[in-house]
Amino acid sequence: MFETICQTIPADPHLAPRARRLEVYRRVLEGTIYDALPYAFGDERNGAGEYIPLRARRPSVRYGLCRIVVEDSVSLLFSAGHFPSVECADPVAEALIGDVMRESRLNEVMIDAALRGAVGSVAVLLRVLKGRLFFSVLETTYLTPVWREDAPDTLASVSERYKVKGSELLAQGYQDVDAGQYYWFQRVWDGLGEVWYVPQSVVDPLPLEIDDERSVRHGLGFVPVVWIRNLPGGDGIDGACTFRAAIESGIEIDYQLSQAGRGLKYASDPTLLIKEPATTDRELVKGAGNALIVSEKGDAKLLEIGGTASAAVIEYVRTLREMALESVHGNRANADRLSAAQSGRALELMNQGLIWLADNLRISYGEGGLLALLRMVLRARARFPLIVMGQAVPPVEAEVRLNLRWPRWYPASADDRLKEAQAIATLVNAGQLSRETAVKSLAATHAIADVAAELDRIEHDGDQMQQDGA
Repeated sequence: MFETICQTIPADPHLAPRARRLEVYRRVLEGTIYDALPYAFGDERNGAGEYIPLRARRPSVRYGLCRIVVEDSVSLLFSAGHFPSVECADPVAEALIGDVMRESRLNEVMIDAALRGAVGSVAVLLRVLKGRLFFSVLETTYLTPVWREDAPDTLASVSERYKVKGSELLAQGYQDVDAGQYYWFQRVWDGLGEVWYVPQSVVDPLPLEIDDERSVRHGLGFVPVVWIRNLPGGDGIDGACTFRAAIESGIEIDYQLSQAGRGLKYASDPTLLIKEPATTDRELVKGAGNALIVSEKGDAKLLEIGGTASAAVIEYVRTLREMALESVHGNRANADRLSAAQSGRALELMNQGLIWLADNLRISYGEGGLLALLRMVLRARARFPLIVMGQAVPPVEAEVRLNLRWPRWYPASADDRLKEAQAIATLVNAGQLSRETAVKSLAATHAIADVAAELDRIEHDGDQMQQDGA
C-alpha cells in the first residue's frame, strides 16, 4: 500500500532521488501522505459508476503513529526538563553560552530541528546580524552538502536549489520574470559568505549569474551551517529515518480504522433487501412505523455488519500498533501493568525502548548538533564583537573544551532523592568523591545553574555555622 501511495506523489526528475525520499517521509510525518489520492473514503463509485478500490481513497481516520513516536522521543531529548547544561573550563565562555541559549531560545530551535530531522537529516543556520546571534532550521530536501577532502567532518559548502513559480519571485521583489513560468532558485553558503544567484528559467536556463544585491559576505572563515544526521545508518548525507519501519503498519491502521468507522455508519443505516415477489407498488420507506408488505413467497431483510467484526478490527489495530512501536522503539508502556511504585526508575523501565531511541538521538543532536552550534558561537565571537542580553561580550577562547551534562530521564521521587543524597554523602565523607562532583551530580535535580557559586555558598554557610556555634 505504501508503494502504491508513493506512486501518486509527483516526482521531479530534475532532483536527486534523496529529495523525493525525504519529501515522502516528510508527508508521512506531517500526515499529508494521502493528499494526492483522488477520492474520499466514502466515495464508493466514480462518475461513471465504477467501483473505487480502497487504495485510491483517502482514509477518513488518521492515527498519526509516526508523528507520535517522533514527538515522544524529542520530548525526552530537548524539552524544558531534559535540555542539557553546558560545562566549560572558562567561566566567561560558560556564561556567554548560557546567555546565548536563553536569549535565542536555543532549546526551541533544537526541538524544531529534531522534529524535522526525523526524516533523515536537518541543518541549522547561524547568522550574525548587527552583533546579535540568530539560529534558523533548514529542511534538507533541497540542500546538498560538500565536505572538505582533508577534513570529512567539516563542511566546505552547502547548496540550496529548488523550483519556484515566477509569481512568487515577483512577490519577493524580483524583476524580469514571467509569472507563469518556473525558475530555479539557488544559493550557496561557504566559508566566506552567502552567495545568491539570479533565478534561472527551467525551460531555457542561462549561465549562472551572481545576485550581488542579495549576496552577503560574512567572512567567518567557516560554513555557518551545522548538518545533523538523524540516526546511525543511511547514506553519507542523510541518517536513518526514525519511523521508517512503522510506515506500512501506520497506513494499515488508518485504513482499518476507516473501514471500522464505515461499518458503524452502515450499522446505523443498514441497507434494505427485499426478496421478490413483492406486492406493493408504493415507495418503500425504512422505519418502525412503516410496515413492508410482501407476498407469501417474498421476504425482506436489513443488511448490516455485526459487532464482532468491529471488535476484531479494533483488536487487529491494537496488535499492529504494538508491532509498529516495537519496530521503532516507541512508547509501548501501560501503567496498569506495572505493579511497582511510580518512581523515576519505574518509569524508565516502562519506557525502555523509547529511552533507547532518545539516547541515540542525544549523540546526533547533542554532540553533533548543539555542541557544534555552540562552538560556532565562540568562533564567531573571535571574529566579530557580539551583543548578548544587551551587553557586549568580552573576548573568549574559541577552542575551549565544551561538555554536555544531560539530566536524568524522569524526575526522581522523594524516596529516590533521599537514597541518592545518602549515597553521595557517604562517598564524600569516605573521600571517594569530591564536593564539586557531588554538587554537579545534584545540579540538575535541584536547579543549580552555577556549581562554583553554589560551592562558595556552601563554604560560607559552613563558616557561618561555626561562628554561630562558637
